Amino acid sequence: MDWRNQADYQAAILEDVEVSVRCGLHPWEQHPERPNRLLVSVELYTATVFDAESGHGYLDYDRVRDEILRWPKRGHTPLLETLLADLTDFVFEDPLVDAARISIRKPDIFNETRAAGVEWFQKRQT
Repeated sequence: MDWRNQADYQAAILEDVEVSVRCGLHPWEQHPERPNRLLVSVELYTATVFDAESGHGYLDYDRVRDEILRWPKRGHTPLLETLLADLTDFVFEDPLVDAARISIRKPDIFNETRAAGVEWFQKRQT
């Protein structure tokens, strides 16, 4: 990347928030006593410059973490994309968020891979 042409931005990052959620399409994922372990990573981006004196421009990752930690109370969700869409909508409720990258991975789903999952990068719709 040529940083000389890159616009200034700041990011708030949550990496691999671990949560157990009842989700999935496979028969072994349907059992209510065995939720899937998920790893959720979120990057929130804003072009707003942070002002240390006033705190303006502060991206709050606590509220995003709290939302993810509520997922175990949800009913069974067949697709990770549903969780991803809901979390994407949630992060854009913060008017400072200009863009977000969110990934959800199942680290225990297949023996031959470290994880399987989905990721979206989305800019705020104007």
